[in-house]
Amino acid sequence: MHWNNTRDIGKLAENLAANYLIKQGLVELTRNFTCRVGEIDLIMQEQQTLVFVEVKYRKSTNFGGAISAISVSKQTKLQKTATLYLQKHQLNAYNTPCRFDVIALEGNLSQPSIRWIQNAF
Repeated sequence: MHWNNTRDIGKLAENLAANYLIKQGLVELTRNFTCRVGEIDLIMQEQQTLVFVEVKYRKSTNFGGAISAISVSKQTKLQKTATLYLQKHQLNAYNTPCRFDVIALEGNLSQPSIRWIQNAF
């Protein structure tokens, strides 16, 4: 299989991640929530907990693989974006259980290695 650009690859990685999480019992609420601060790839729900998911794909584990691609500034952007998502839905972090997970996909996208890091930051 051949993908034309990084957008196609990103969409495929998000589909794989969403399907993986659904198989683990999570419910998909939204994809690619975007606001002025940033974007959250997937927003899922696990029982009462909102799960903000960053999906990272790397073909190779050279240079630290997918996990090392999430910098502190990226984490801060994700947290601010999540706060805006909560506000938009009349929720807040004080009375809504939330966490940030990472789905790291590595290798060939036709059969990637998938790692799910819960409470990643």
